[in-house]
Amino acid sequence: MSKNIIFKSDESDPQALIQEFFEAYPHYVPSSERIRKAWDFLLSHSKDKVRSCGKPYYLHPLRIAFILAQSEFDEDCIIAGLLHSAYSLNITTQQLKNEFGPGVSNIIEGTSKIMNISITSKTLQQADAIRKMLFAMIDDVRVIFVEIAERLDRIRNIKNLEAPKQREIAAEALDIWAPLADRLGMSAEKNEFEDLSLKYTNPDAFQQIKAVISQKKEERAAYLASAVSKIQSEADKLGIKISITSRAKHFYSIYQKMRKRNKEPGELFDLLALRIICQKNEECYALVGIVHSLWKPLDGRFKDYIAMPKSNGYQSLHTTVMCEDRPLEIQIRTQKMHDIAEHGVASHWLYKKGTNHDLVNSASLAIFNRLQELRDKQVSDENFFQTLKNELLGNEIFVFTPNGEVKQLPEGSTAIDFAYMVHSAIGEKIVGAKADGKIIPITQPLKNTQIIEILTNPQAHPTENQIKFARTSKARQKIHAWLSANDPNFEDKNAVAKLEAENADHAAQSHLIQNEKRRGHKKGEGEKIFRKNVTKVKVAGLSNFMVTFAQCCHPTYPDPIAGYVSFSKGVMIHRADCLNYLKAENIDRRTIPVEWDDSGENES
Repeated sequence: MSKNIIFKSDESDPQALIQEFFEAYPHYVPSSERIRKAWDFLLSHSKDKVRSCGKPYYLHPLRIAFILAQSEFDEDCIIAGLLHSAYSLNITTQQLKNEFGPGVSNIIEGTSKIMNISITSKTLQQADAIRKMLFAMIDDVRVIFVEIAERLDRIRNIKNLEAPKQREIAAEALDIWAPLADRLGMSAEKNEFEDLSLKYTNPDAFQQIKAVISQKKEERAAYLASAVSKIQSEADKLGIKISITSRAKHFYSIYQKMRKRNKEPGELFDLLALRIICQKNEECYALVGIVHSLWKPLDGRFKDYIAMPKSNGYQSLHTTVMCEDRPLEIQIRTQKMHDIAEHGVASHWLYKKGTNHDLVNSASLAIFNRLQELRDKQVSDENFFQTLKNELLGNEIFVFTPNGEVKQLPEGSTAIDFAYMVHSAIGEKIVGAKADGKIIPITQPLKNTQIIEILTNPQAHPTENQIKFARTSKARQKIHAWLSANDPNFEDKNAVAKLEAENADHAAQSHLIQNEKRRGHKKGEGEKIFRKNVTKVKVAGLSNFMVTFAQCCHPTYPDPIAGYVSFSKGVMIHRADCLNYLKAENIDRRTIPVEWDDSGENES
């Protein structure tokens, strides 16, 4: 899914272009009638439309179809790629269903919800939009594959855009799309997102790395050829059939090493890697033995992702050895492991040959299971969303219980997170922790492969301070829930400050509208003086709820009112036309029916 698309045919000849598609991917010929129909449908609705660069509108959708075809996705996915922007062409959902069936329609509907999301905004509304984007994967994973293909083609073709727009697209790819591709096990796409992002966010570093890699090309080729020859010879003696590929590490990986070690690219030596592909798991371990007998392994650089796969399904053995006085990284895996490593979830289609049946079982990936758990939870604030995003898309560590059970946590997690991962009851009673037998602070970030033991006390309970050091959404939510239920002095300061800031921001506008309404009354046509002094409100028909009257709009009987569930002040009562209320976040989910309770009140 990562090979760049360059058409051989005349770009102004759409029929020649679609024919080129079938020649490049002949396994779609049996379904060519539907795909051609979708292509003609796109042409009829886009007509003579062109992009801002002056090229035909239909080129971008066709490149997306080519990208998807590289992983041999089913024909519904290919058609959805061609028609991903159908709604912008005034094509309706019903038309899509009638012409191409509900499968295509559902994928396009899913991608349309997330296609124009801008990740650069940090507002809570955007956070919730991105959350919905991630959840779109649960219903049909093809939604996110179409969107990744769309974003990949977009960043490949931004050279004609203004520099600020280039940087915005590149930063977005680095923040969301590269980590998401990584979580789906799509390393080729992840690497391309990262390298292209670096090209536009830090062009000087990109060109510097490119020059160093290019200068040492011949020297590198001789060095790697010698190493390959030695491994091949030893493998032949054991009768193990292997294939070996050599490469320089991708640019963004080198850039990260430069930043971490504060060195120029020419000062780095571990820029080279070999990949050995064999057929059986046991052969992988035999090959590690061969490599370590040829060269001295570097301490702490061996990783066994076969016995302990990454959350995205990645399996491989990694080791780094000193070969001719310089570090050489070597990966060893089977062919099937390699397919999964390169294409992730998409690799499942490689074995289905583009059929419409048996969609990939995404439940095998941790990100889908975590998303399923979080689907019905609301994003409460930006801090929670950042925690969620880091948890789903950030780096990860593996730690062990004393019984040898593996627990996977986001990088930066503490013993608090580990305790709640084991069991909520343990998290609530944590007072200390040990890592590899030594006492550590419960607020200290854990390290990969540590054995963690939690110390508890039946009298202990969660504290507000623990929230600051919890990195996982589960731990933060559990601590917050306990404090809200058991600590009368606990107040969600972030939420209260946010609400008060919003009130202050919109209060002036609300008062302005009210003043204009008052000025609009003609003299002598004021409101009737005969009123009721009503100060109570029923919430969902009940009168025993805690309510707070909003200070931004000062609702009084008989103003039409609306109820908004707040973080710490019960139900906030606003005038129904209050701008503060109308602009409130998640208004659809946090509005609750309210009415004035005028029973037994005195008239005035």
